Amino acid sequence: MKKEEIIAKLPYSKSFLFVDEILQIDENGVEGTFTFDENLDFYKGHFKEFPVTPGVILIEVMAQIGLVCLGIFLLDNSFSSSTSIALTSSEIEFLKPVFPNEKVIVISEKIYFRFGKLKCKVIMKNEKGENVCTGTIAGIILTPTLSKEVGLKTELK
Repeated sequence: MKKEEIIAKLPYSKSFLFVDEILQIDENGVEGTFTFDENLDFYKGHFKEFPVTPGVILIEVMAQIGLVCLGIFLLDNSFSSSTSIALTSSEIEFLKPVFPNEKVIVISEKIYFRFGKLKCKVIMKNEKGENVCTGTIAGIILTPTLSKEVGLKTELK
């Protein structure tokens, strides 16, 4: 599957799509980028005089690149519109702020993928190569076939 096809399959639209480019992807991990446009809505209220990217948005960027893109790649052609995706856990340490117009790189390394659960070690770096945040993130990605195999319903949407 091509990198552009993976991005096209993401279940997010422009206002909540936090993936610009996939730089590298294979069965063990993914590396991708996102640039925080200064006009993103959350900057208007997250510190009025000194806008900073909220931590929850940084986690979302890490999840979209490091978990969902990798999950789509791992599922290959079994990923479809009836696939359910949900974040199940994150343990992230925030080290540096991310400001408007900054570009970040997310590097995700698969820890395991079994029974639809994907867990990854993730690092977000700024353009200087400094670690912005690091930790682990996990989610469940269920296709109708996998849901039947593990006895779960796909009602996570």
